[in-house]
Amino acid sequence: MNPYYPHVFSPIKVGKHTLKNRIQFSPMVSCLSTAYGEVTTEYVDFIGMQARTGAALITIGATSVDEDTGTDFPGELCVTRDACIGGLSRISEMAHRYGAKISAELCHAGRNADPDILRTPYALAASPLPLPGRKRYVKEMEIPEIDHVVKQYADCADRLRKADFDMVMIHGAHGNLVGSFLSPAFNFRNDIYGGSFENRMRFPLEILEAIRDKCGDGIGIEYRISGDELIPNGTRVEDAIRFLQVAQKYIDSVVVSRGLIVDRDYEFYTQPPYYNEYCHNVPYAERIKGEIDIPVATVGSIKNVEMAEKILAENKADIVAMARALMCDPEMLKKAGRGETDTIKPCLRCLQVCNLTTAAGRPISCAVSPALGNEGKYSEIRRADSPKKAVVVGGGVAGMMAAQTLVRRGHETVLFEQEDRLGGRLPDICGYSFKDDLRQYTEWDIRTTMRCGAKILLNTKATPERILKEAPDVLYLATGAKLFTPDIPGIDGENVTDVISADSGRVKTGRRVVVCGGGMSGLECALGLAMDEGRDVTVVDILETKDFASEIFAATRNMLFMLLKKHNVRLIGGHKAERILPDGVVIMDRSWKRTTLPCDTVVTAFGMVSNRDGFDELLWIVPETYAIGDCGDGRKSIGNANYTAFHNTVIV
Repeated sequence: MNPYYPHVFSPIKVGKHTLKNRIQFSPMVSCLSTAYGEVTTEYVDFIGMQARTGAALITIGATSVDEDTGTDFPGELCVTRDACIGGLSRISEMAHRYGAKISAELCHAGRNADPDILRTPYALAASPLPLPGRKRYVKEMEIPEIDHVVKQYADCADRLRKADFDMVMIHGAHGNLVGSFLSPAFNFRNDIYGGSFENRMRFPLEILEAIRDKCGDGIGIEYRISGDELIPNGTRVEDAIRFLQVAQKYIDSVVVSRGLIVDRDYEFYTQPPYYNEYCHNVPYAERIKGEIDIPVATVGSIKNVEMAEKILAENKADIVAMARALMCDPEMLKKAGRGETDTIKPCLRCLQVCNLTTAAGRPISCAVSPALGNEGKYSEIRRADSPKKAVVVGGGVAGMMAAQTLVRRGHETVLFEQEDRLGGRLPDICGYSFKDDLRQYTEWDIRTTMRCGAKILLNTKATPERILKEAPDVLYLATGAKLFTPDIPGIDGENVTDVISADSGRVKTGRRVVVCGGGMSGLECALGLAMDEGRDVTVVDILETKDFASEIFAATRNMLFMLLKKHNVRLIGGHKAERILPDGVVIMDRSWKRTTLPCDTVVTAFGMVSNRDGFDELLWIVPETYAIGDCGDGRKSIGNANYTAFHNTVIV
């Protein structure tokens, strides 16, 4: 029994399989297959990473059972052709090599299918309810089509069985096809598949029965269900219990989620950003666990082993499923098992890379773990054949990643930071109540850098003379970014402050605040001032409000807008801040109509630009020089800073 987390590291029987612990790697689309869904070496390496984390069960995400009518993500793994069995067996072999069980989430997206991928002019659904941005023509399934999809589920499960998969997960949650049949909010049929609860659960039960008839006990079955769809007239936890009490004769375990991916007002429960509370689905799993006889897994913003242990110890679930935390630090479970929790890299719950990239069909990556998706190349950071002397200028996100990686490579490393602390802008922007994840990451990053073995020189400006005195072989410039300040009359007034000063609390705002800038930083500043400090906040931007913070992941953006509305933040789009007065801001719309917004404080949030102060005099004083992070030409973000720093240090 593990002395630190005895419940997490105890085995459990699921069907005929014994899981070595209670951690499941929850479904995650990786987009590492070919355009035709075939297994690649990169995919096998990704599964190897998942298995090496120590998770007992790995479930591959969103695997379509019908590519003609049911695919919702580009780059999904193909399980619809017998020719794919050989490639799929490479995945199972890799998982089993490290003692993990392997499963795949079988899914038909229904009316949520991606119209750019479908091979039919229509989407299939329980009832013809179109979705904004999806197929305008949604076809109510006829009986032959229902029979065909049921057979597809069974055939796909059997292919996975032949490929030595241990389980399959039937995705019956989030408003996808299977869940929509069960839900009275989406099923308006008047045949044997609609109306009464017994009729509405007929389709998912037929799928489960068909898999059992086809595969016997040769493959286990997980079932994913929404404990509450949240939408009016949607499935509630009582409905989920009632269904599972019947379905449990076919299935071996159930994973309890919540919300809908087919409705923007509820999708942030299925893909929870950092605004959402931790462990938000646990109460539903606990309720269901008390009413059925098979193991129950919970999922959703469970970001560390401490949370998992508490859930299991309090008997609220039998298994804890997580993905982002394990991808962020694949050594998390091993470190926790050794009691080294302060060395675990915290997940940001940002969704900005892991979900934003795969939603666009690009290979998975992570804002703080830049080796993700490149496991074959960076399964370990090897020491350099010829160690060098390296100097890093700047101790922000990029500089810290560079220092950590260079030391791991065996290079003698010196880091110059002109401030009295590391972290760059991070310590200034993580003060609001919803920034707890960023605060934890910032503390970890600074602590890890200070311990990494590099020579850290705080309060030290990097001049050419000082750098050359170190006689470096390679130089990394990580001077970061600075705030962009446009030439607006009054912008230097006493009632004006910048977004960093407002976020950090160094400058206290008045009761009425106007934030100039509708990007992510401006909106989060507005939310923090309204939610945490009770300010009356208005945000204004030349962009239309529908384009505010368009750079962030949809679920994150939708929840941010919901919170802004909840805390009465006023959004004004299509207006330019023309002049700042001592008691307000003059704004002008596209018809040159001017309006004055009265306020006590103006916060400028016009974005960031590369910090080139002193940059040019440092560039090329050392022949091998790299510009990394925000001082380069790329996007100004934590993900870009970590990515460029990592990939430019592992090559030396």
